[in-house]
Amino acid sequence: MADSSQGQPKAPRQRRGSNNGRRSVPHKRVHAKRHYVTSRISGVILYVLFVVLTSAILATAGWLWARDLLSLGKDYTSVLLTVPDSTMVQVEEEDDDGKTVKVDRADIDAIADQLVDEGLIKYKWLFKLYAWFSNADSKIIPGTYELNTEMDYRALVVNMSSSSTTRQEIQLMIPEGYNIDQIFALLEENGVCTVEELQDMAANHDYRFDWLLDIPLGDYHRLEGYLFPDTYNFYVGEDPLYAINKMLVNFHNKISDYLKVFEAEDSPYTLHQIVTIASMIEKETDGTDYRNISSVIRNRLENPNAETAGFLQIDATLVYINGGNKPTIEDRQIDSPYNTYLYPGLPAGPICNPGWNSLYAALEPQQTSYYFYVLNPETGEHDYSKTLAEHQAKVDKYARWAAEHQDETAGE
Repeated sequence: MADSSQGQPKAPRQRRGSNNGRRSVPHKRVHAKRHYVTSRISGVILYVLFVVLTSAILATAGWLWARDLLSLGKDYTSVLLTVPDSTMVQVEEEDDDGKTVKVDRADIDAIADQLVDEGLIKYKWLFKLYAWFSNADSKIIPGTYELNTEMDYRALVVNMSSSSTTRQEIQLMIPEGYNIDQIFALLEENGVCTVEELQDMAANHDYRFDWLLDIPLGDYHRLEGYLFPDTYNFYVGEDPLYAINKMLVNFHNKISDYLKVFEAEDSPYTLHQIVTIASMIEKETDGTDYRNISSVIRNRLENPNAETAGFLQIDATLVYINGGNKPTIEDRQIDSPYNTYLYPGLPAGPICNPGWNSLYAALEPQQTSYYFYVLNPETGEHDYSKTLAEHQAKVDKYARWAAEHQDETAGE
């Protein structure tokens, strides 16, 4: 039987997505797509803004850091900055031979604080970073330096180093006859070194001079007599080792022509004894009679059977042990190896640092028969005698003169 449907037209198929009786796509899916696109655009814009803003901030900061690093656009200021010894620390490092050695290094943190406080830099961390890259801790040394805001980081480091052209220097005259305590006090007063630093260096540093080898370490007075009085240039904040060494080198240069004399086996005196004699000459001379004073000391030392019995009886040695006061009769009983009234022969060591005239006189005394001298208050010069009786007569004579002219000499 034939299909009744054959020959009849078929209904057309409906396409998906049409609204004719089929499912429709929800509206929220379209909205989600639009939201996604909008979010992507907003994110890109925000990212670009972030990059631009960050770049601007970094550029501004970088410019500020560069200005500080290179010292650009700063108002001019000049300051004196002192790098104290306390900013130096000892660290262990390996030398070229692989041995561990102790070396001094600058405390960059403390120095950076000083630079900030003085207005020479703004960014402590940046200076420390530069110092790390440039090994500034091995270049900066103690001292007082004139620095200014026109100096960039490199110039600041260079001008706090040993090659500095701005390190403060003073010219200082060490008077003849100053003892070691007076010299150290003078150096401290002028900002060269502290007394404590100088005493420690004098006592414990083994200066490489042959004529110091027999003098043991431990007491700073070991250098008494060898700090040659002269005019020196010192740095403010000088290393105490170098400050002392300048005076020792000067002494060595002055005495070098005579050193072979003391190397001879038949030399009657050691260099230390000559310096001791010279120190007494320096304190006793009236300024015109160095070699005569030397002859009296030599005569007493070399003739122990004379009236003086080997006693030098030098008042200046009493001054050395009584605190620098005018000597008294009672001082002659002070039990000290420096007391030439109580003990015969030379004192324990030099009592001051003599100048060249005294050193030369100790080496080359005048040939005399003198054993005594007394100051003539009228002329200000010494009057010499060969015997005790002659000497005592002069002492009495000048005592009478002084009594008669007491009013005239009271202010002297």
